[in-house]
Parts: sequence; C-alpha cells; structure tokens
Amino acid sequence: MKKERTSRIQDLLGLVNTLYPPSLAEEWDNVGLQAGDPVAVVSRVLVCLDPSEKALEAARAADAQALFSHHPLIFKPLRNLTPVGETGRVLFRALRDEIAVLCAHTNLDRAPGGLNDWLAQMLGVDDAEPLLAAAGGDLVKLAVFVPVGYEGAVSDGLFAGGAGHIGAYDQCSFRSAGIGTFRPGEQADPFLGEAGRTEKAHEVRIETILPRERLGRVVEKMIKAHPYEEVAYDIYPLHNRRPEVGLGRIGRLDGKISLAEFAERVKAALAVPALRLVGDGDRPVGKVALCGGSGASLIGEAARRGADVLVTGDVKYHEARNAESQGLALIDAGHFATERLMVAGLAEALRRASEERGLDIEFIEMTGEKDPFRMV
Repeated sequence: MKKERTSRIQDLLGLVNTLYPPSLAEEWDNVGLQAGDPVAVVSRVLVCLDPSEKALEAARAADAQALFSHHPLIFKPLRNLTPVGETGRVLFRALRDEIAVLCAHTNLDRAPGGLNDWLAQMLGVDDAEPLLAAAGGDLVKLAVFVPVGYEGAVSDGLFAGGAGHIGAYDQCSFRSAGIGTFRPGEQADPFLGEAGRTEKAHEVRIETILPRERLGRVVEKMIKAHPYEEVAYDIYPLHNRRPEVGLGRIGRLDGKISLAEFAERVKAALAVPALRLVGDGDRPVGKVALCGGSGASLIGEAARRGADVLVTGDVKYHEARNAESQGLALIDAGHFATERLMVAGLAEALRRASEERGLDIEFIEMTGEKDPFRMV
C-alpha cells in the first residue's frame, strides 16, 4: 500500500480509536489525547506504561513527537499548569518540546485484542473470554436500500468499514427484496428514472450490525459504494451486548496443574522475583480468571463463574479474605508486572494497523521502566 507523505497526531488517534474505542473506557477514566496539537506531524511514537519524566526524556532522546502510555497523565482536573509536581512537569515540558501525550487505559483493558488478551496468552490461558461482560447499548443496526445488482458492492463497503461482525463470524447481514419508489426533483441527477416522474425500482434491503464507534466509517464506505445520488438508510440503536468486550478474562489451561505449579508459571512468564499467593498450593487449577492491574473487584464474578484462581495485582487484606471465603485462590503478581506487557503488545498492534492504513509512523518500545516496589 502506498504510504502517505505526512502522518499527524489525529491520524494516530484515529488509529487507536478504531482498535481501542474510547467508548469502552470506564466513565471515571480519561483516555485519548492528553496534550498536544492534533494536526502536528508525527513520524515516531514512544510507547510506555507510565507517562513519567523518564519516559518523556526517552521520547525526546528518540526524537519522538508523541508519548503513548497506558496510564493517563491527566487523571483529575488540573487547577493550573506549572512545572510543579511530576504531572505538571511532564505536561509543561511536553508542551514546550512539542511532544504529544496520549493514552489508552481501561479501553485497552476491555477491548478485544487488548491487555487482558495479551496477559491470557502469556499465562497459557486458552479460549479466553471477558470475565465481566460489558453492558449493552454500544451496538447499532444499519439497514440500507440498494438497487438489484449492486448488493455485492455495497455489502463489501459495509464490511470494509467494520460492519457485520458477530462473535467468531464476519460479513454477517440479512437481505430482503422489495419495491422502492421515488420521484426525482428538477435539480436531481438520478441513477434511475427522470426528473418529475415517479419511479419504481426493484431493491434489496441489506441489514447488518456494527459497533457504534465505527458508524461514521461504515456509512462513508457504504455511500461511496452505493450507486444512488441520495442513499436511503436507517440506523437503529441496540441493547445487545458485545460478547468480546469486557473487563478481565476467563479461560482454561491445557491441563490441570497445582496452584503452586501455576504460580511458578506466572512468575516466569511475568519475570517477577516473587508474588503473593492465597490458597493451598496443592489444589488443582484448570479454570483461570485474570485481570491486569487492579482486578480484586472481580473476585465475586470469578468465583461465580467457577474459576479456580484469579491472577491480578493490588489485592488488599480483606479482599484476600473474601476470596478465601468463596473458595477462590488468588495470585497477586503486582500492578506493574501484570500491565507492563502492554508496551510490546500495543506497539506491535499499532505497527500492524499503521501499515494497513498507509501511515508512516515508527513505534518504539520504552525499556527500563521499573516497578516502584521491590522485594527486600
């Protein structure tokens, strides 16, 4: 594919919003462009876990025009912008050095092909699906009326835009035939019929489903493929849930092993010197729930769905007692260790998507980030 001459921050943001829509983020979260000019040119992006001063220095040293983190730099409203405190210093210097700051946080956690799927892969958890499904309301149905003979072209446009995905299936649609009527006005340039005369046309109604955040792109592709000057289409909000979207993941190991053995697997996969374990090391583990970062709020859901163990970080004392009372084992590998894998995962996902869209952007992985906690 021919590459564009110039890529801009807004192109990068559009790329991210397609992969990890901001609509998937929790209401309390703050994701997307945190600082910077949307139309500024970007050719190099540094991907990191935390938007720290060290990360900003690394971005500057790499001649990057953007810093892309998992954790938001701006989490609560700011009363002022001064180089006081780390948030202020990073913002102040980023704006001064014309380095944009972006992030994908809980939208990256909840989206398919995001952080929790990468964590499941690292731990050998197969057939992973969301542990806590997302609420309904972010799907829409689109119905468009197409003259006979153009169904294929319009359907291809719909699917190219991102419509027609249901679970493991794609290019899903329903078609029904009928008669369409219209009368072109004096200023019209009709594909069928003549100005001032009522026309009847054999048409096909094509219905398909799509995420709300892809609606603009799907409609654009549909209209481009449609032969009519004025395209008739309907959009319906749906309350269906998206089974591939949600917080955490739950799946199975390829065979049961002891909790102690699985804990050793987690230590090795996440490269941590130690972790905290709740439960008898001899108990068998086959069904695994997980959530990168802080996932103790999912203890009840993990137990309800029959998980043997929940892998996460930031577990508090009373949360551990709660898990014990429900017969659920816990592995607390730490917030940092269960999330730092997003650096490589996100950089690779953005590289592929950038190439597909013809954007000439290089994605660099931050190295040297360390857990603020250490074992003594």
